[in-house]
Amino acid sequence: MKNHTLGFPRIGAKRELKKAIESYWAKNCDQNELQKVAADIRANNWKKQQDAGIDLIPVNDFSFYDQVLDLTLTLGAIPERYQELANDENVSELDLYFAMARGLQTAKHDITAMEMTKWFDTNYHYIVPEFVKNQSFQFLSKKISREYKEAVALGINAKPVLISPASYLLLGKEKEDGFDKLDLIDDLLFVYKQIIEELQDLGATQIQIDEPFLALTLSDKEKFVIQKTHQFLAKSFPKVEIIITTYFDDVVDNLELAITLPVKVLHVDLTRGDELQLEKILKSDFKNKNTILSLGLVDGRNIWKNDFSKSIKKINKAKEILGNDRVWIAPSSSLLHVPVDLKSEQKLDEELLSWLSFATQKLEEVVVLSNLGTHPSNADLLALEANKKAIETRRESVRIHKFHVKNRESFIEEKDAQRTSAFVHRKQLQKQALDLPLYPTTTIGSFPQTPEVRSWRAQYKKGLLFQEEYQSLLEEETAASIKFQEEIGLDVLVHGEFERNDMVEYFGEQLEGFAFTQFGWVQSYGTRCVKPPIIFGDVERLKSMTLGWTVYAQSLTKKYVKGMLTGPVTILQWSFVRDDQPRKTTCNQIALAIRDEVVDLEKAGIKIIQIDEPAIREGLPLKKANWNTYLDWSVKAFRLSASGVKDETQIHTHMCYSEFNDIIESIADMDADVITIECSRSQMELLDVFAEFNYPNEIGPGVYDIHSPRVPLVDEVVDLIEKAEKYVPKENIWINPDCGLKTRKWPETKKALEIMVKAAQQIREKVVVSC
Repeated sequence: MKNHTLGFPRIGAKRELKKAIESYWAKNCDQNELQKVAADIRANNWKKQQDAGIDLIPVNDFSFYDQVLDLTLTLGAIPERYQELANDENVSELDLYFAMARGLQTAKHDITAMEMTKWFDTNYHYIVPEFVKNQSFQFLSKKISREYKEAVALGINAKPVLISPASYLLLGKEKEDGFDKLDLIDDLLFVYKQIIEELQDLGATQIQIDEPFLALTLSDKEKFVIQKTHQFLAKSFPKVEIIITTYFDDVVDNLELAITLPVKVLHVDLTRGDELQLEKILKSDFKNKNTILSLGLVDGRNIWKNDFSKSIKKINKAKEILGNDRVWIAPSSSLLHVPVDLKSEQKLDEELLSWLSFATQKLEEVVVLSNLGTHPSNADLLALEANKKAIETRRESVRIHKFHVKNRESFIEEKDAQRTSAFVHRKQLQKQALDLPLYPTTTIGSFPQTPEVRSWRAQYKKGLLFQEEYQSLLEEETAASIKFQEEIGLDVLVHGEFERNDMVEYFGEQLEGFAFTQFGWVQSYGTRCVKPPIIFGDVERLKSMTLGWTVYAQSLTKKYVKGMLTGPVTILQWSFVRDDQPRKTTCNQIALAIRDEVVDLEKAGIKIIQIDEPAIREGLPLKKANWNTYLDWSVKAFRLSASGVKDETQIHTHMCYSEFNDIIESIADMDADVITIECSRSQMELLDVFAEFNYPNEIGPGVYDIHSPRVPLVDEVVDLIEKAEKYVPKENIWINPDCGLKTRKWPETKKALEIMVKAAQQIREKVVVSC
């Protein structure tokens, strides 16, 4: 019974890769130094898996920014606007790669970044491939070959990892009309053949092909393309063992397709989806084939310790039908989505630590489970007993359950999640109360967290700054940001969030039922890493969380300052959530806590309150059949958080990097007075669905991309606003950036916001002239 992993975190235990890349971008180190850091991380990851006893170790799971972008460069699918860079012999492959991810603005070049969106239902973001009608592919970047040779030289039993050609096409977007991206499959397969031929020549005998779309609802054409892909690969490479991996949900809807694919190993995620998936596979014709079944038993997306007793039952069930040799053990997915090593944590208490498992510990779980399924040693049996004790201790712990919190959540009524009046009435009251101009300008919430701000926080946490000193420094920073916003003419201001480390962690630190790590970093996109809180128990708010800073900022100006909160669904989605009660219940508990904060802000005189929900779309189950149940409770949770205020109080929400087409009705049901959304990279294409739906409420389409250091031109912003006018009535349009500005630097931020305000002023002047 073999074991293997699908991927390992690449940022480094203490974000070494992030620091090296950002140093490279700032020109504080050269490419050789950056490549050295990357090589060390890869070697450490491979050695760690080898030392843990992993039989088959993935390579090409490392990435400087994103694995989909890696593949785009490998396949030479470079959009036209980057061709000048690609043809410039003075531009390295890595610099071209970063330009595609972030855009590039120099004296010689001004190129926008590629679009970014969520990776299935995770908080990871990928760079969306762009396809045109006559799209060409070529084996361009040799990254996968270089890293395979690197691993083999270190004595690693390596399996190269590739996203399937079919899934790659499904992840992309057609950038012109008149063709179906799936029709590009033949040209793409030709290049995949070249890639695998080179890997085979280097000695690769087993290759992991990720086919995540097998866990989704597929059209007949999509099924055909997946089948065609694997028939082609099997025919072209009879001596290569293909390990096809699915994850994030079950394959039950596509079971007939999955079990007939000509592959050596089929990997399935047994931690999500249909609980009877394993039984259905074992009862199917799969048992009569020679294909190996890889059991994804160890959760690759959450940090709770695996329940060995439950996993062993599944292993034994599979062994009984298939035999030892046709059963492999693995995590459910790549371990990219969990922190690196629990041993780095020095501040979590022993009881909580005993319930947890990070990527390094999950390697140990995989190995112990594979041993327990065959010939366990005394150490394996001791590990089983220790596991049973930890599982039981968690189940019985009194720190998890608060019955007054459970009681409040159980008595939520329908009226608690409804505003007093419909939007059409609220809009008139808010217009009279707020008296804002046409095309009001604002930002999404956060301002740049400079090295100084971060150092103050670090010193404060280490006890090197007294509370009074820290407070004073942050007040000065907040006052400066208010002054800047007034000077450039923004209409609705924000306090800047300098006191906040992360939009979820900040709130979790002030809520009961949350725990926090020191080094629990996971990658969100590029060099952006987050430290998700751990929701281990019932959630409640004991005191106000944002009132002090919001009221202070409001006292500095006569303009409106928004109250800035993170919504209940996003706090849930961007945390490691307890798995001992329904997610709906936990979400409602968080919603009640946010509701109390919203009510307190209104009582303090705050007229505009933003409740960010960027994660609602990513929480959708992968199976469309399960969408309505999720959307029902998630939208109600948002409304529960927002509905405790008067009609005159304006509720905003923010959503970013999501496809809204299939959930537009639910977005409307959220009933926010104003929604701000990411739009600039898509050139306002995302507004099309709002127009088709006749979305009634107000919208702030992002007019410049905050994930790129590039500063837009006034004419570009004006053009985007004018495009927005084609979709949305002008009296419903707000002007704002795509997202918060925390990760940007002040010089580019100031220039971009000044340009944004100038563009809004120009549009207003055009309206006056036209009238």
